[in-house]
Amino acid sequence: MDYKDTLKLPKTEFEMRGNLNKKEPVLQAKWDEMELYEKMMAVREEEGAPLFVVHDGPPYANGNIHLGHALNGIQKDLLVRTKFMAGFKTPFRPGWDTHGLPIETAIQKLGVDRKTMPTHEFRALCEKYALEQVAIQKKDFKSLGKIGDYNNPYITLTKDYEASQIRVFAKMALKGMIFKGLKPVYWSPSSETALAEAEIEYYDRKDPAIYIAFDVVDGKGVLDAGTKLVIWTTTPWTIPANLAISVNPDMEYALVKTAKGNMVMLVSRVEAVLKELDLENEGILKTFKGSEIEHVTYQHPLYERISPVLNGDHVTDEAGTGCVHTAPDHGVEDFDVCVKYGIKPIAPVDAQGHLNEQTGEFAGMFFEKANKAVTVRLEEEGALLKLDWITHSYAHDWRTKKPIIYRATTQWFASIDGIRQQILDEIDKVEWYPKWGQKRMHNMIADRGDWTISRQRVWGVPIPIFYAEDETPIIDEAVFEHVAQLFEEHGSNIWFEKEAKELLPEGFTHPNSPNGKFTKEKDIMDVWFDSGSSHTAALNHNETPLPVDAYAEGADQFRGWFNSSLIISVALYGIAPYKRVITHGFLKLDGGEKMSKSKSNGLSPNEITSTLGADILRLWVGSVDYHSDINMSQDLLKQVSESYRKIRNTFRFMHGNLEGFDFDKHAVSVESMSLMNRYVLNDAIRVNREAQKAYEQFDYQKATTAVLNSLINTMSSYYLDYTKDILYLNAEDDRARREIQTVIYLTLDMYLKLLSPILVHTTEEMYQIFKPEEESIHLTRFIAVSDDIITENEAEQMETLLAVRESVFKALEEKRAEKVIGKSLEANVKLHLENDVKEAVENVLGQHVAQWFIVSHVDFVEDTLAEVMGYEVSVEAYEGHTCPRCWNVVKDVHEDGLCDRCHHVLETK
Repeated sequence: MDYKDTLKLPKTEFEMRGNLNKKEPVLQAKWDEMELYEKMMAVREEEGAPLFVVHDGPPYANGNIHLGHALNGIQKDLLVRTKFMAGFKTPFRPGWDTHGLPIETAIQKLGVDRKTMPTHEFRALCEKYALEQVAIQKKDFKSLGKIGDYNNPYITLTKDYEASQIRVFAKMALKGMIFKGLKPVYWSPSSETALAEAEIEYYDRKDPAIYIAFDVVDGKGVLDAGTKLVIWTTTPWTIPANLAISVNPDMEYALVKTAKGNMVMLVSRVEAVLKELDLENEGILKTFKGSEIEHVTYQHPLYERISPVLNGDHVTDEAGTGCVHTAPDHGVEDFDVCVKYGIKPIAPVDAQGHLNEQTGEFAGMFFEKANKAVTVRLEEEGALLKLDWITHSYAHDWRTKKPIIYRATTQWFASIDGIRQQILDEIDKVEWYPKWGQKRMHNMIADRGDWTISRQRVWGVPIPIFYAEDETPIIDEAVFEHVAQLFEEHGSNIWFEKEAKELLPEGFTHPNSPNGKFTKEKDIMDVWFDSGSSHTAALNHNETPLPVDAYAEGADQFRGWFNSSLIISVALYGIAPYKRVITHGFLKLDGGEKMSKSKSNGLSPNEITSTLGADILRLWVGSVDYHSDINMSQDLLKQVSESYRKIRNTFRFMHGNLEGFDFDKHAVSVESMSLMNRYVLNDAIRVNREAQKAYEQFDYQKATTAVLNSLINTMSSYYLDYTKDILYLNAEDDRARREIQTVIYLTLDMYLKLLSPILVHTTEEMYQIFKPEEESIHLTRFIAVSDDIITENEAEQMETLLAVRESVFKALEEKRAEKVIGKSLEANVKLHLENDVKEAVENVLGQHVAQWFIVSHVDFVEDTLAEVMGYEVSVEAYEGHTCPRCWNVVKDVHEDGLCDRCHHVLETK
């Protein structure tokens, strides 16, 4: 007889191989067909569930998503899904940022010249391209199993969004927060536009560092003509724009005699500067305060230009000479100090970064190339004291990765001076994850200057400003609202299709336009103003009132979306737009290099999902400490895949052993279970508590680790290992077997739901088999947390028993190595235990002692035995008959050759 047919072996439709790349698209199609997202919202709506709103920070619509998008998108999905499973209604509206330079560049790469094509036609091409990119990325995000209202996303180029953004701008302008002015701003020659701080990245680069002597013309009775004012700079190309030298009025300066003339510098810097210049200190002729040389004049070494010495508090003694080269066109502090003295910028550099006719012989040179030419001319004029090279951190355009400059131009700005303290107060009310986010944002706002919101491009939301005949900007509520209504009906392209008069309200007049002539602004808004308006343009505040529960993005958004959203929200509503800010680090390759789309050094999410499956990516996100920078590599993916395999196989084995088990009919009450079974179930109850608490704290790694460890260590390696003997061999309706099945059922249900926000496809696949009467696991809730079902004393007993088991396993391993036994079922274990330990073993295990040790026989003896891991244990081969059904070695068998248990099971059957 083939006794295998008499065993209750695991039976399940849940396949061993995941084949996620094939199964996941099928499940996703099913979710679309059944409108899963809408049903999730309806379920919680019917329950009257509280809201938890995660507002989506819009990714830029430009090509397939990269791994950073996947990390961020999955993390937000974990946030949405864990809160849903905890009983909240979690509306999530995906969004896309669709204006800006990269799309303009993409269109131009197709052979389109934006400068020769009508603006509105070029913008139409940009819009078409942007919407194509949205469709691509929407598909990519959905392939990750990311839930959301994809039928109603918010897109920053839509008519309603742009109209709302105009109204946001209007409210800030009417409050006096928006103004036009001439100031030095970050300027990108490669992009030909002003940039905001959020669009700057810093990279190391090598630049010349030069010391220059400027000869005094009028020393105002303090300095003699010909005395040399010594400055130090790393931007020789800005020397043609030098209009002043700044000194600190309160610091002590020295007139130092040297072989190259008498030089002026800070007393505290004399030794360091002379060492740099390879000069001897031949004596300090006099000292004086910086205030005493205010208005001293000097001769520019390259031009017939006499300029003054100014007093400025920005001058420090940390580096340089204390005499600071001042070019109001190329520095904020330079500009500010010059304003106090009535010195205006001269605009020596054009939009492409070339020096112009104002600089004479350097006209037409790109600013970087001008460094050498200016330095050579200074040397020819005898003004160059020293040329060296310095490697330092320098600002670059985050899109083009090219160096930027400060350039004084007329721009539109948003000032936060009037609401700065209010913003700082709101920052203190927000919960920051990690906590250092609070200080980081506080410092950014405390130190932030005016926000440059204008851009000299065409693909974006126009700045809705008209000018009167005298160039006066028109700040008028009715005009703003009229423009908003035009955009709402026609889209913002109308701004570029119509003349100013056609865009103004009918019959509009203005005292500064007696002839009824008007012009319109040509610049567009900074894209951070676009996305920063999303809390107003994308959210219905009647349904999802501000502040929303969470923003969750990468740490770079402290200077980007978190920042602009905060400013605009406080400006409009007096409150932060978010209750919580959750941030993650950057992705890095194993070697430490930052992973980026522009470097093409990242792993493609689409490649991963099409081979390994999205659940592998999701498990990776759920397994990492996202607060710091996150490593990714093929080796890490292999490790995650191995963890997934263990989870899947454990689920499969658990479900396979529930064949024929009907919980309503066969379940055993928890209270009546043996301690052995309650202990394992209690572990699941503990993990359920810990994981849900971790989810509440947005600690996905802790939750994932807790479930994974319990599945592998408690269920797979321990419980399911020793209970196989009972599950396979005992009678189907045997009490011990039903107890174990009850534990497996409850634990499987608990862990499927705990992992459902992470392994969205795998848990759904299993749930359809486990509970086919349910429509989807994603319409359920976590199992409610509960107290322990074992006492502290029982827990201590079990810990002791497990320690004994480890010592027995060690002894078995040693005897197996010595060839005394083969399989553990060939063993007879002898134990010499203290009375209390022996009683615990007998009381808890009863007749299942040998089964628990996975051996054929256990003897408790009085004789002293060898100690193994703290307990006295010996192992020997057990002599007897091997039952052909259970493989246990027994002393006596029935006529059919079976052990007593197997004989009675088959006889009863």
